[in-house]
Amino acid sequence: MKDSDTPGAVDPSVVMQLATAYWGAQTLFTANRLGLFAIIAGGRNTVAEIAAASDTAERPLRLLLNACAALGLLREAAGAYSLSSVSQALLVPGGRNYLGDAIRYSDDLYRTWGDLEQAVRQDLPQLPTAEYTGEDVDRTRHFVRGMHERALGIGRAMIDLVDLSGRVQMLDVGGGPGTYSALFTQKFPTLHSTVLDLPGVVAIAREIIADMGMADRVGVLPGDFNNTAFPGDNDVVLISGVFHRESEQGCRALIQRGFDSLLSGGLLVVGDVFTDAGGSSPPFAALFGLNMLLTAPAGCVHADADVARWMQEAGFASTDVVAFPPPMPHRVVLGVKG
Repeated sequence: MKDSDTPGAVDPSVVMQLATAYWGAQTLFTANRLGLFAIIAGGRNTVAEIAAASDTAERPLRLLLNACAALGLLREAAGAYSLSSVSQALLVPGGRNYLGDAIRYSDDLYRTWGDLEQAVRQDLPQLPTAEYTGEDVDRTRHFVRGMHERALGIGRAMIDLVDLSGRVQMLDVGGGPGTYSALFTQKFPTLHSTVLDLPGVVAIAREIIADMGMADRVGVLPGDFNNTAFPGDNDVVLISGVFHRESEQGCRALIQRGFDSLLSGGLLVVGDVFTDAGGSSPPFAALFGLNMLLTAPAGCVHADADVARWMQEAGFASTDVVAFPPPMPHRVVLGVKG
């Protein structure tokens, strides 16, 4: 938005777009929840056919389908609907890049975002962490499967940015679905990995690791990464998607425990959504900090420069920051134990 002292010169469109942004989000969430993309992919294309398959009423369904078409999720021609290229690639179950479960997790958070004011006033998460990490079976499955779908894209980029050639043992701290461990061990044949995460999470991770064909080289360790002792003699410690749940003190503690569990010459890899210095850019990272405020007691977002400094102060001989290729918002901070 361009500021100006001239009356009438301010463009209100940015504010109005923000004020109605949830319209598009809820359209996507509802279509995904109803299974519309799978139904259309299966060959049912008219409103009547889609309504019968989704157990919905035709009049409101037509409005929803037209809204999906307006958003670029569907195409409409002569009363028939087909998938757009983005929906075909990302929203049909079974596809290599399927994101439906990740979207269901965002859908689960929709009402939680409505409590942002309370989170800011009280400094308390509005969704208990236990609810989606074991306590609520459906939410936990949406969360872990959603993490897996996101991690496939992130991990495929990460394995090209982080060279683990010749390394033998990795500890994947807070490794969630085990996706990163499976991808790294697929690419680097000497590598074995252990995924440390909560019991309810690793129960689902076992399924995913087996589905990816890596159960013989990726194991799991049920526990709490803040309390469970790290196994020693690691060539690599990977901590990805964890720091946004932790305070500075918590991050420093994980860095130190990672350092202590590494062999000399070992590599610490910390991946996450990080901000630039100051915390207000890039925009996605700044907004991601609010998402974590709502969902974790110490939820926030850190600057990559701060993480590199914490590594140096923990004793790492060298550090480096590597950004993922655009438009991915992630970065990795690397530290080598001298």
